[in-house]
Amino acid sequence: MSVRALLERAVGTVERWQLLDAPGYQVEHGISLTFLLAGRYARPLQDLLHGVWLGHPLHPFLVTVPIGSWSAAALLDGLDATGRGGPGAGQAARTVVGLGIAGAVGAAASGMTDWQHAHDEARRVGLVHAALNSTALALYAWSFADRGRGRTVRARVTAAAGYAVVLTSGYLGGVLSYRHRLGVDHSAAGRSPRTFTPVARLADLPDGEPFGADVDGVPVVLVRTDGAVRAVSGRCPHMGGPMGEGWLHRDELVCPWHGSRFDLDTGEPAQGPATAPLPCYDTRISDGAVEVRRRARWRSPTAITTEEEASR
Repeated sequence: MSVRALLERAVGTVERWQLLDAPGYQVEHGISLTFLLAGRYARPLQDLLHGVWLGHPLHPFLVTVPIGSWSAAALLDGLDATGRGGPGAGQAARTVVGLGIAGAVGAAASGMTDWQHAHDEARRVGLVHAALNSTALALYAWSFADRGRGRTVRARVTAAAGYAVVLTSGYLGGVLSYRHRLGVDHSAAGRSPRTFTPVARLADLPDGEPFGADVDGVPVVLVRTDGAVRAVSGRCPHMGGPMGEGWLHRDELVCPWHGSRFDLDTGEPAQGPATAPLPCYDTRISDGAVEVRRRARWRSPTAITTEEEASR
């Protein structure tokens, strides 16, 4: 059996392992309680850990710190063990192990904040991923302590074991990103119409309420307020939630699944967990029909066509 087949079988086993559901929900409740205890600081803290301020999930940035640091530690340990690292190799290895531990704590906080919104198979894979990372962190903490006590050989062994666990966990992290698409933009802007295309009658749009529609198989949401019609993608960038079932909050469109809020003029997330902008569309009104057109993916205000402008 090939390596790929073995890995696929292992991942499939984890994805089907319903025994993980009960502890997974307990962990999720624990995360929610932690943020609840933070009171008014909960939302800013969540947005910080999601990476809303960055326009990109924070977790992938932070995981490079422990992986890079512990990779450097493995190299330094090898040089030190063979006598080729010089007098400072052992101390340098301890320093980068400590740096990796600090980075791993931050990566764990951001990762768990993202994971709490996962479902089904992704939730199970994420739980195992977190368990492996926690094991690796414990091994490296043990190694760091042993290095300070002069127990060099045992410190190298526990670090090597931790590195093997990190590599295994990293594979599951790839499964979460590339198969289950956690942290990936789920909006449908890539298949949007390139030319103005009718999507709804202006008379059918309620004032101040999201109106879900479909244009060439692509879901969009139209919002008519104060004589203006604005259009955004019908899929939330976070997990593909149906934005047409959302609602307005202070002129921001709220995702009904996880509560992400988006500015209707720019598409920028005003509140996570979404970090990518909600694609916006140019709009115009022709013969009483609202038409939309794909807009370039640079950050600029959405074109708004008012009824007064359309009548000129």
